[in-house]
Formats: sequence, structure tokens, C-alpha cells
Amino acid sequence: MTPRPDQEPEKNSGAKEGSDQTRRVCPEKSSEVELLDAYSRAVITVAETIGPAVVGILAGPSDVTGQTGTVGAGSGAIIAPDGYLLTNAHVVQNALQLEVLLEDGSRLQATRTGIDPATDLAVLRAAGSGLPHMTLGDSSRLRVGQLVIAIGNPFGFQSTVSTGVVSALGRALRSREGRLIENIIQHTAPLNPGNSGGPLVDSRGRLVGVNTAIIAQAQGIGFALPAATAHMVVSQLISHGRVRRAHLGLAAQQRPLARQVVRILKLPQSTAVEVVAVDSLGPAGKAGIRQGDLILALAGQPVESVDDIHHFLAKWTIGEPLSLTILRSGETTHLEIIPTEAPAFKS
Repeated sequence: MTPRPDQEPEKNSGAKEGSDQTRRVCPEKSSEVELLDAYSRAVITVAETIGPAVVGILAGPSDVTGQTGTVGAGSGAIIAPDGYLLTNAHVVQNALQLEVLLEDGSRLQATRTGIDPATDLAVLRAAGSGLPHMTLGDSSRLRVGQLVIAIGNPFGFQSTVSTGVVSALGRALRSREGRLIENIIQHTAPLNPGNSGGPLVDSRGRLVGVNTAIIAQAQGIGFALPAATAHMVVSQLISHGRVRRAHLGLAAQQRPLARQVVRILKLPQSTAVEVVAVDSLGPAGKAGIRQGDLILALAGQPVESVDDIHHFLAKWTIGEPLSLTILRSGETTHLEIIPTEAPAFKS
């Protein structure tokens, strides 16, 4: 039937060329990049950009026959074009020979610049120049839920990429020598043996953490040392070969305080640190600290645990006098102690 002049002609149920429907069902008219979502693009860009700066680390000693054998393997991140790279201390601590494996399959000999077991970080230097490298980012800007990407060599599978999100911030873990490491990043990017020392990066490819630990038989729980810690450790390891920390020259343990003591002395804490051993030639011995003394405060700041002492000394200037409040024979006593540099770790 021919429509009257005042009627709209019926629309064809089939899509005309150039319509929205035609564009939707003709993916060949869209580029590959346009078909990828933002998440995929971010991960691909990071993997392609910083992947060459991620290395595998082979650690092996020489035995008495002169043969070599690999005793450990991990991952690392090149942080300078002249070969400086960052990894975990436990990956390289006991190795006599070190070799790094680049993404293109080439191998470079490496030497230890310095190790810091207290934070489980180490700096190596590979025998190369003009190497691809990545930038240390600002871990303080991370947010829970933010996309993070881990790249490493789990089980020897080179340049493996995994993704996840930041699960929590401000976690604390014990290092292998017992010192508390703070501000640990918890994330969900899958990690396996061999990922240790590899980088955790943000969506712009900036290193925000160094993967260091997993919980056995757990899923989606990985931990990374924050870039803020790495900044401090790297600069000292490159400059001094070690991290310089103040120490008091004593061994101690946490001890609860009697309620009556807390009430009479009007103390703000319910625990203190008991001195269990003193180095007679160290700062504590020279200051007159004795076994059995209870440390209540450093420079007026309450001390409740050995970790409190470690935290305080990490920020105190070596050689600067420090006031120390102790409880001895039921009475408080004030002493002055001069912290010295802690003995260097023998790598």
C-alpha cells in the first residue's frame, strides 16, 4: 500500500549501513586497541614497558670441586641504567656467585653492592650499561583497591605477569632476623617461589613495592616491601654498602609492669622492656645500664616493646646523646647514653 503524503514511511527492520547497529556488529571496523578495555590496556602497557627491566636472579656457590650449582633463584628490578638492581636479601644472602637473566635471554654476571637483612632488601650491580630500568614510585600514595601488577620468574618461568589489587596497607611482618618491618603492602597479585625480589608496580609502571613473602596454602595474600623503605635502603647500600643504624649494645625482652607500679609512678604504659644482657664495652655498658633494668622511656617517649626501641633508634642520629629512663629497684633513674652504629652485617 502506498503511504499517504502525510504519513511517515515504515522504517526498515534491518539496520542500514552506517547505523549504530551496523557499527556494533562489524568489529573489523574498529582497531584492536579500541576493543581492549582500560584494564587490559594498562596491564599490557606496563608489561611491555617495564618487562625488560625485570630480571631473573640465579644464586649459586662453588663447592670444593670447583663446580657450580644453583642454590637459589628469585627476581629483581633494574633501577639504574648502569646495572644497579633491587631484590630481596634472602635471595642472594648466601650466594658466592650471582648471575642475572635478562628478558631477551642474555645473562650478566652480578656482584652484591650491599644487603640489609633487617628489611630483607639487597642491591646488586650487573655487569652492563645502558640497561632498561624502572623508576621507584611513591608507595605512600597507594590506596586500597588500586590495581597493582607483579612481574617475576616464579618456578623459573621468566617474565610472568600477574595482577591484583592492594588489599591492605600498613601491615607489619618480621624479617628473617626478627626485626619488625612496617608499612608492608598486602595485595592479591598471585606470587609463587621465584617471585621473591620482583617488582610490584602501579598502572603507570612505577615500582611501588618489592615482593617478599606469601602465606603458605593461602590464596590471594601476598606481601611487598614499600618503595618508601626501598628508597632509604638503596641510597645507603649504594653509599655505604650497608644501612647505618644506631644501637644500644644490649639484649632485651618485653615485660608486663605490676599494676601497683603503674599507678604509683603514673606511667602511661602497662609494659616495659627488660634488659637481659649488656655489652660491657657498648653504649649501654658505658652508660651504667645493668641486667634487670626496665627501660621505661627514650627521650621522654614511652617504651613498651623491643620494637619501640628499634623504631626510635631508626630515626635517632648516631653519636647524639640520648636520655633514657629506667626502673631499678622500684625507683626511676635517668641515664644518658650515646648510641653507636650497629655492627655491619657480614655478607
